[in-house]
Amino acid sequence: MTALRRASRAVVGRARPRVCLLPALACATALATGPAMSDGGLFRQLDAEGGALDALKWRARPVLVFADDPANAAYRAQLALLRKARAGLEERDITVFGDAEPGSSEALRARLKVEGFTLVLIGKDGGVKLRADSPVAPEDLFRTIDRMPMRQREMSGE
Repeated sequence: MTALRRASRAVVGRARPRVCLLPALACATALATGPAMSDGGLFRQLDAEGGALDALKWRARPVLVFADDPANAAYRAQLALLRKARAGLEERDITVFGDAEPGSSEALRARLKVEGFTLVLIGKDGGVKLRADSPVAPEDLFRTIDRMPMRQREMSGE
């Protein structure tokens, strides 16, 4: 069953939905097709509002990679490292969002206090779990995630 269909059923099945995820899911789906970051849905462009992040809450662990310019060496290196670690990303439900255009997501950048190159790991609960101002090795990212209580439960099969 597709994510959009699951969200539709969840919204329709409730008498009074708190939040309708359909616009955010549609936005996330559209973002997954962007040429610069598209990679089977694991790599996406970050939208201006951060709506795709809301749609992934409780389902995925977003990793946000920011830079002021797509040619930024740290930005390019981080994305290259993460692309090589695809199996680990999939295993941990990670979705990577890139944003190298500061004007496109000013509100989100301000909320996360982003300056220059910044990597931010968001947990499934929506909280910031890791911030870095230099590239992070996938193994270090995976170790951080694997220590989280929710990930511990996932690994134990609960």
